Amino acid sequence: MFDLLVKNGTVVDGTGAPRFRGDVAVQGDRIVAVGQVSGTARETIDADGCIVTPGFVDIHTHYDGQVSWDQILAPSSINGVTSAAMGNCGVGFAPARADKHDWLIQLLEGVEDIPGTALAEGLTWNWESFPDYLNALSEREYTIDLGAHMPHAALRAYVMGDRGGDHLARPTQGEVDRMATLTAEAMEAGALGFSTSRTHAHRSRDGLNIGTLTAEDPELLGIAAALRQTGKGVIQLISDAYLTADDDFAAAELQLIRRLATTSGRRVSFTVQQTDDAPDRWKSIYREIDQMVADGLPVSAQVAPRPIGAILSFASTTNPFVVAPTYRRIAAQSASVDARLEALADPDVRSAILAEHAGFHASEGFIALITRGFSRMFRMTDPVDYEPHESQSIAAEAARAGVDPAAYVYDALMEEGGRRLLYMPLINYARGNLDDVHGMMTGNHVLYGLSDGGAHCGTICDGSLPTTTLALWSRGNKAGLSTPIESLVHGYTQKNAAHVGWHDRGVLAPGYLADLNVIALDDLALAPPEIVQDLPAGGTRLLQQPRGYKWTVKSGVPTFARGEWTGRTPGRLVRGARSLS
Repeated sequence: MFDLLVKNGTVVDGTGAPRFRGDVAVQGDRIVAVGQVSGTARETIDADGCIVTPGFVDIHTHYDGQVSWDQILAPSSINGVTSAAMGNCGVGFAPARADKHDWLIQLLEGVEDIPGTALAEGLTWNWESFPDYLNALSEREYTIDLGAHMPHAALRAYVMGDRGGDHLARPTQGEVDRMATLTAEAMEAGALGFSTSRTHAHRSRDGLNIGTLTAEDPELLGIAAALRQTGKGVIQLISDAYLTADDDFAAAELQLIRRLATTSGRRVSFTVQQTDDAPDRWKSIYREIDQMVADGLPVSAQVAPRPIGAILSFASTTNPFVVAPTYRRIAAQSASVDARLEALADPDVRSAILAEHAGFHASEGFIALITRGFSRMFRMTDPVDYEPHESQSIAAEAARAGVDPAAYVYDALMEEGGRRLLYMPLINYARGNLDDVHGMMTGNHVLYGLSDGGAHCGTICDGSLPTTTLALWSRGNKAGLSTPIESLVHGYTQKNAAHVGWHDRGVLAPGYLADLNVIALDDLALAPPEIVQDLPAGGTRLLQQPRGYKWTVKSGVPTFARGEWTGRTPGRLVRGARSLS
């Protein structure tokens, strides 16, 4: 008798092979049979009319703090993810001396928009070294498996003290050697890899650049050599190479990535997105990656399947009026979200904020878009349309109504009791459609990532990216561009799992971990995010519920049934690479 039998589904096995109708049988935490399976089981799931896929592997999350207090780890877990990698972009909470706890909280609050009050209350801090951190995680249970990178910013501060937070400070040779030693120890203890950040977008709560921003070769290659020494781990980074129209800067960053791959001998992935300022930069980056791979270097681009979009609201983190002194005063003085919304409903307050907003002018960058980019602001529909046309924008609505767009936006944000959400695609939307995103996703050396699950709590809600990947691209965007479901599933399962060295999952075949999803593909969609206050200290975050997931199973244990948590937590810390045994 099997422990679990999933019957009558359309199996999309994760390898990219053609789908087929069949069953999946599970014994313990492993798949034991796939195809036409006879026999009985203690629990049977009827998957008729559904696809059956491996559980998704999300290689780019930021649950480093949330793992201290939360077992469920939504939004990833409710979007079909059964394994996730955290500690990306060089930020995390280990290693950490006691006198750096507050500093690390401020860094994560600024870089990843995780409420500092929630981190201050929720983090247990029962660790100092990175191996200590892994040991602390190994004592907890979750709905998903988790692995962690050694984060460069935390490592730098641990070794260099206050100087580590200054990106202009250079470590001594002794400090580089110490960072390399600690990285090697982390790899031996089970770190997935090493991560770093080289983008001006990453700043602490106080607006300071991340300390890793301009780290130079002696530091970075010294750490990379530690990975070669151990023969373990991957490298993940974000760089402004995709962001800039400066050819020389982009070329220099890509050469650094080449040196990291050469020195470490390990797999390297980095963020590639499309910006308005350099809408075709991704194409030249892809050509460079092709050449690196041709030269024997395992380098990949991490891409997202939809725009990286800000969620604008009076009830969350950002909106076009955050630049107005009156708004900032109300936000700072309000004891609760409800108190803030009550104050914003006052006609005199509205007039004051609109007058201050009219006097504010930013010439470029994201702040200019967020404060004045009314043609890029859209009401969130149900299901969410991630490829809205400019004719649907708030600016177009205001023009049709003959109303000042700023005033129109203010009033729109006051709808639904002040909880109306507007969607603003900032990245991957330079041409007002997703045609280029399809090009990025179908490149030669691409990984699906950048969900940032656990981060950007009040601004971005992209932990649902796996759902968009399957729902949008299996059907096609508005230009009719699509990708076979087999390729999409492969990208979020076997391919991602293999990249981080998890060769025991991501495939529906005997011997593999019994991680799987049962999905009604025709029903798969995303509702608009909700503003919830379920973080420690009453912290607010955006949470987005998908539709279409019938079951999610982790290590043979059903964790979600028709969108509801079963109360079971079979997920654990995963230390390092895993072979199929």
